[in-house]
Order: sequence, then C-alpha cells, then structure tokens
Amino acid sequence: MAYTLEYFQAAAGFLRTKADFVPEIGVVLGSCLGPFARAIENPVEVDYADIPHFLLSTVDSHAGKLIFGTVAGKRVVCMSGRFHSYEGYSFEELVIPVRVLKLLGIRALVLTNAAGGVNTGYRPGDVMVLRDHIKLNGDSPLRGPNAEDFGPRFFDVSRMYTPELRKLALDCARGSPLRVHEGTYMFFPGPQFETPAEIRAARFLGADAVGMSTVTEALTAAHCQLPLLALSVITNMAAGVLDRPLSGQEVDETAERVAGPFSEYMKTILAAI
Repeated sequence: MAYTLEYFQAAAGFLRTKADFVPEIGVVLGSCLGPFARAIENPVEVDYADIPHFLLSTVDSHAGKLIFGTVAGKRVVCMSGRFHSYEGYSFEELVIPVRVLKLLGIRALVLTNAAGGVNTGYRPGDVMVLRDHIKLNGDSPLRGPNAEDFGPRFFDVSRMYTPELRKLALDCARGSPLRVHEGTYMFFPGPQFETPAEIRAARFLGADAVGMSTVTEALTAAHCQLPLLALSVITNMAAGVLDRPLSGQEVDETAERVAGPFSEYMKTILAAI
C-alpha cells in the first residue's frame, strides 16, 4: 500500500464534514479507559467503520469511535479505542490514525494506555507519565517509503515525549487522589502477557511499566513534529512481580476503579495545555 498524502486526506476530508471546528488536541484512549469519553461535551461520534481508509478496532474494551467535542474548554478529537499490531495490523498501517489527526489540525497529542507495573514501587491504580520508551520488538511504523509531507526520513526522538507537557502533567497531579510517577515504558507486541523472565529483563533495562501499544503512535507523532504527552494507568503488576497469574479481568477491574479520578486528572491536564 502506498501511503500517500492523498490516502490520509481522504479520511481527514470525510471527518471535516462531521465537525464544525478544528480540534486543538487529539486524545487516544487505551484499554478500559473509554469512560473519559463521557466527559466530552456536545459530542459528535463517527464509527471507525465509516471513515475512509481507517482501521477497525477488534478489542472488546475499545468502543471503535472517533469523537469530536469539548473538554475543559478545549476542542478535542478523541479516539475511543486504538489499534495494535497483535490485531493483525502491520506496523506501517499503525501510522494511519495519528497522521489523520495531524491533518485535522491538532496541535498536541495525548496518548493513554493500560500498562503492567515493572517498578516494584508502583501499585495498581497508579499513573505513569512517560518520560521515554524501549522498543526492541517489531518494525518501525515509519518503515518503507518516507512520507515527506509529514516529516523527514531520519528524525530525532530524544524529546519525543515533550518535556514541557510532562512537567505540566506532573504539576496537574497535585491535589489528585491518584499516585502519579514519571518513568519509562517498554513495548511488547502481545497479545500474551510477558513472561517473568521478560519482566526481569525489562527491569534490568530500565523499564518501569510494560504494554502492547502507544509506541507506534508516539513514533508517528514524533515524525509529524507533534507535541506529545503519554500516560499509563498501571492496571496490574507485571508477570513475576506478584506470585499469581495475570488476567484481563484484573486489568478491566482496576481501570474501572480509577476511571473517575483518571478522567478528572485528564480534564485538568487538557485545561492546562
């Protein structure tokens, strides 16, 4: 597939007919974090299936809708549900959402995810502001012919997670009932949870949390020169940290428990951006 500018413009052009404003901030909601979407005022919802050249979410906890509206006085476009390589998508396909959001006019991107805690000082229900990431699995989403309309062939990622937005998010945590940390996220392709040995290796490499998403979107945002903030909700401790098996049910239950305070924290951040 030739991902030309026209390919992405088809989706962006269709979406411009659905909203009567240019969004300022793009938000991507991760597993079980969809309740934040209820905070969007005057929502206009578009099913992913109706968007030309878009992808379809196959994960049950992802709504599969793009939502335009207002949160904390900011005009936003929110992806309620994201896409993963474990669903069968190539890494190259995973550039599509962020590039479409870029063409819609967003000036900053906020990514969220559910993650496993590697740092033994973390506990389920905590939030981690991503300072950096480790990705040793899979291709780059920027593999293949470079899309010069979005960014250069070779690009710097040393400030990918925008320092100013990270500081803002940490400042906004004051007064929140959530425990908020700053740390490093390590990408694993999934869909199986990681092994205890992989988690020991991740900790040795400097990871504080692990997950199966976010990194492809972050790299695409860096290529597009989009200011970026990424937040992990620690929904479980990673394999081997506790002497018990991992389950998707635990992820769901923790995310549901923190949905309210996390939504309030997100609103505080968006108001401050």
